[in-house]
Amino acid sequence: MTLFTFRGVKSHGWTFYDHIKFDMNSNALLDSQGRSVRYIRISVTDRCNLRCQYCVPSADFVNLGHDRILSYEEIVRIVRIFAPRGVTSVRITGGEPLVRKHLERLVTSLSEIPEIKDLSLTTNGILLGKSARALKSAGLSRVNISLDTLKPERFEWITNQSEVAEKTSLDDVLEGLRASREAGLDPVKINVILMRGFNDDELMDFVALTEENEFEVRFIEFMPIGHNGFWTADRVITADETISRLNSFCDGLESLGKGRGAGPARRYRFPGHRGTLGFITPISSEFCVECNRIRLTSDGHIRTCLFSDVETDLLAMMRNGCTDDQVVAAVEKGLTVKPRGHNISKTGHQPTCARTMSHIGG
Repeated sequence: MTLFTFRGVKSHGWTFYDHIKFDMNSNALLDSQGRSVRYIRISVTDRCNLRCQYCVPSADFVNLGHDRILSYEEIVRIVRIFAPRGVTSVRITGGEPLVRKHLERLVTSLSEIPEIKDLSLTTNGILLGKSARALKSAGLSRVNISLDTLKPERFEWITNQSEVAEKTSLDDVLEGLRASREAGLDPVKINVILMRGFNDDELMDFVALTEENEFEVRFIEFMPIGHNGFWTADRVITADETISRLNSFCDGLESLGKGRGAGPARRYRFPGHRGTLGFITPISSEFCVECNRIRLTSDGHIRTCLFSDVETDLLAMMRNGCTDDQVVAAVEKGLTVKPRGHNISKTGHQPTCARTMSHIGG
């Protein structure tokens, strides 16, 4: 495989974008900017055992029927189609993926695809205490655990415990963290969405998790997804502000290179800490130019950009008897309209993402 990198200018109607890599593998999935698709995020369900304020829009939210979501066999088929075309990384998401029964069977099937080198999971951690070891044995490489507060009362509020069928607690997530580490999942990342006036007073509490543990705590800028009214621009805390605050608490925050599975995160470490910190900047510093991912929703739609509602319905195609080549052709067509980037940071811009994260996949 040969890669060419263009660094250039806009001239005579042609634009050559900085840092765009053109993949000369004839089978590669390329978008309109020449970016090669390497990574697919797969939502296995829109159901969740929590009802987080910024994720699920309302109490009357209706989940998809079982006949409207992809079967494990359909998911494996899609990955087998994409794998020879350059996809090497798969992330399993939800909803909450662990509420779907026998998830380890899907993990086993995906881990047996030769081209897949990195198989990971994003979860709220509630059920990890019981499943981490089985998932590791099935072939899972690593895990990201979403956790926005270390205060029990805040956890109860943001997860809407008054509306969930089975009450859970912060202790369940902390047990999932422990179980993941003991099972050998590596790295174990903790995803924290910072929100001004809600959890930004817990910065050093999250940093403390990295002192004795080889966790990576990742601070993620708050993104506007769906139309539940929870996101406002003044709740966004940029990575630069967060780093400035951390340096005011303790000098010596060391910048690190990207590690395995780092994705777009900027990584740092405090001196003497075993773990690391990551900063993901979808709002203040758009990293879309390097995007190499697509998303597969639980109802079988390929979404080439998180902030675009343009989708390709693979579920209907497959259940109508399409061939593998027809799947590839449909996805390639969708990639031709993948945007170069989003415009969230522009004043007054409203993103076109109408679906909630529970439908898209975290």
